[in-house]
Amino acid sequence: MIHLQNIEKVYRTDTVETLAINGINLNIAKGEFLSIMGPSGCGKSTLLNIMGLLDEPSKGKISIDEQDLSRFSDQQLAKFRNQKLGFIFQSYHLINDLRVLDNVELPLLYRTSSTKERKMLASAALEKVGLSNRLKHFPTQLSGGQRQRVAIARAIVGNPQIILADEPTGNLDSAMGNEIMEILINLNRNEGTTIVMVTHDENMANKTHRLVRLFDGSQVQ
Repeated sequence: MIHLQNIEKVYRTDTVETLAINGINLNIAKGEFLSIMGPSGCGKSTLLNIMGLLDEPSKGKISIDEQDLSRFSDQQLAKFRNQKLGFIFQSYHLINDLRVLDNVELPLLYRTSSTKERKMLASAALEKVGLSNRLKHFPTQLSGGQRQRVAIARAIVGNPQIILADEPTGNLDSAMGNEIMEILINLNRNEGTTIVMVTHDENMANKTHRLVRLFDGSQVQ
């Protein structure tokens, strides 16, 4: 599903050059649940952003679902992201002025869905994460675990083939973190969603199919 070939990412300023990712070769199969671990600053989030087409590699090639994305325009990449990928972030990235249902609908605004269809799909996604009784609440009225559930619902509302999760349990206590992991495991198991998760938590990583470790931008396992 995801193929990375000799991926390198260099950040440059006028005086400093930083090699964030160095020579990553990685194949992630359809339906796989992969976790990425490593110390802070080792390139985990940079690698996830490259997989999510939010950042371009300095060198190397990325293909997703057998499509070479190097020739895609920005508009084509945006459409591809919207249709194929779902994102979950540690800090939720919800809009506090919008109700829960409206937050979950957001990815569908870039499609040709009708208002009725958007609300139906958003309600179904919230039901999957156990929040069908919180549709009209605002994010500030929810606990951290509930906000992360809303973020998951937003990630899955468009039925993406791939979910990219950056520390999805990082701001949660262990009990709530385990609940979030169960939702991700069920999405992977029951719907065949390919999931790539960055984590600092060895216990969470051990629940996934495979673990990749990074150190100083290089893959060491």
